[in-house]
Amino acid sequence: MDLTSFARRLPKIELHLHLEGAVRPSTFVELARKNGVELPYFDEIGELYRYDNLPDFLKIYDLVSRSIRDADDFRRITYEMLESCAASNARHVEFFFSAHAHQAHGVDYLTMLDGILAAMADIETDKGLTSRLIPAHSRELGLKSGLEFLDMVLEHRSDAIIGIGLDYNEAPFPPAPFRPLFERAKQAGLHVTAHAGESGPAANVRDSLEILGVERIDHGYHVVDDPALVAQCRTAGTFFTCCPSTTEATTIWRDLSAPDHAIRRMLDAGLNVTIHSDDPPMFGTDLANEYVLAAEKLHMDAPMLKKCALDSIRASWLDADTKRDWLGDWSKEIDGLMAELDAAPAASHPEFTS
Repeated sequence: MDLTSFARRLPKIELHLHLEGAVRPSTFVELARKNGVELPYFDEIGELYRYDNLPDFLKIYDLVSRSIRDADDFRRITYEMLESCAASNARHVEFFFSAHAHQAHGVDYLTMLDGILAAMADIETDKGLTSRLIPAHSRELGLKSGLEFLDMVLEHRSDAIIGIGLDYNEAPFPPAPFRPLFERAKQAGLHVTAHAGESGPAANVRDSLEILGVERIDHGYHVVDDPALVAQCRTAGTFFTCCPSTTEATTIWRDLSAPDHAIRRMLDAGLNVTIHSDDPPMFGTDLANEYVLAAEKLHMDAPMLKKCALDSIRASWLDADTKRDWLGDWSKEIDGLMAELDAAPAASHPEFTS
């Protein structure tokens, strides 16, 4: 077994995945046609998936969202997304969805939930994959809308809805104004996380931690611009849910192999980095491939990949007993994979150097 196979066979948890960004391209086209959504002209669907920054990406993300209308649509895209996670050897998924992107086109929140929750139950029966839902608020809509969003989430809360997130165009919309939203969410027993430090400055990471009180940071790359904050996050054991492929389109770091790439620098600084897929079909990837990229381009060796996988358990919002059991079971499973890797001829798994 080589390092690529090792990365693919690792047990995984997906913590940074957007439902709308995980719609398969063929499904996107089918749903758009079914629901009368006009698409820009294209010869190949991949032509629609070309973007060079976060705002351009969000335009396509919103177009995909507009194509999803009824409970069956939501059930289909959720099942297909989780099925793809299972194919990457994911054992648990905590995923975002953007309710506002559908409400803007007249879709009722309960319609969304009916389809999403049904698919989550189906995939657990079919594949044994557990999952939890994180409704995310678009920071572009402001605090007042965010508080209304939280009221809606709490009114229709179930055990499958585990927390809230904060996403969309980060740079013009810093986290601090959303403090009342996050305080209320935590008081209601919801977990909280926020996208920060992707297109925005290191200060957004600091404010998400200190003002919003988030339990993990989604992306967080610009933390490397603030050595004091890096040290603080290392001491605190802050978890960062990083997505290698998307950095090449939505950040200033366009070369994953570069020694000064933010994720590489985060690893070198001793930060707790976990690997995830974000919006996989939109970037031609999946969760297993993100681990392969971590090995091949970020130069993570087998012990680093093992730590990453185990840290995804620690960063998750699974209950304490499950975390303890999985940490023990996964450690044994991964050690078995490492033994196979060590037994392979040296040429089959060359050491990567930075």
